[in-house]
Amino acid sequence: MPIFKVIILAIIQGLAELLPVSSSAHVLIAEKLMGLDPSAPQMTLLLVMLHTGTMFAVLVYFWSTWKKVYFSSRHAFRRFAIMIVWATLLTAIVGEALIKIIEKTLFRGAPKEQIESLFSHLELIAPALAAAGVLILIAGIAAQRKQDRSLASKQKARSGEATLTLKEAGWMGLVQGLALPFRGFSRSGSTISTGMLTGAAKEPAERFSFALAVVLTPPIVLRETWRLVEASHAASAAAAPIHLHSAFVTSILGAIFSFVAGLLALKWLSSWLESGRWHWFGIYCLLASGAVFYLHAQGF
Repeated sequence: MPIFKVIILAIIQGLAELLPVSSSAHVLIAEKLMGLDPSAPQMTLLLVMLHTGTMFAVLVYFWSTWKKVYFSSRHAFRRFAIMIVWATLLTAIVGEALIKIIEKTLFRGAPKEQIESLFSHLELIAPALAAAGVLILIAGIAAQRKQDRSLASKQKARSGEATLTLKEAGWMGLVQGLALPFRGFSRSGSTISTGMLTGAAKEPAERFSFALAVVLTPPIVLRETWRLVEASHAASAAAAPIHLHSAFVTSILGAIFSFVAGLLALKWLSSWLESGRWHWFGIYCLLASGAVFYLHAQGF
């Protein structure tokens, strides 16, 4: 793949990662517009590595805050660890169950059923964007009404808490599982909105959402690496070899570019995000859903 295309995808990923608008959906649509196949093993690995790059950017940028909140004491760390394990376990259960159900229904009887086939289906990405948009919109409007009724004092007090409750973390983990198979269903947007709807303030929900993403990324990278190796063996047997070295180099370059793009974006997006209104991102996702439906109708 030409390096300039990798740079374009990395910039899109870096700009969209912090915002609750599904960065993966934006990258996948950009791939389609550039004539790339999002469902190819090389491209799914690249997508995961782009996420890895921006996750490192998030880790670098938010580390001082996480250190103060989650590692301030043994008790704080133990509480954080319990909630991370609990939420991640629920994510794995829901995500894996959904993947198996989809593989056995939508792709029943298809050779080598792969959930990654969903990556190239804009008609599935569009409703996922719309669903995320509705969830964000509901959470944003609910939060705004609380402020309008002068009932935000408790919410504001909660924003300084080190962690969420186990219930709030569990719901965030469950909803995160929905984002695993459905590109377009914004992981950060849906988890933060769920945290807000279950009683958390936006700040601790946002903090925990990105921490969940950092924990979730390594196993996904390993999964996609293994999938690429298996695809390479199958392609070699069919006399159509996949160039593993080239694919891995491209993916690593993509991660580096997305790290730089993400770090630069965080410098100015973070303050803008905090000063904005959450429900506007829901409106954007709904508009983006309409645009994706249009692209699908045009044959992309």
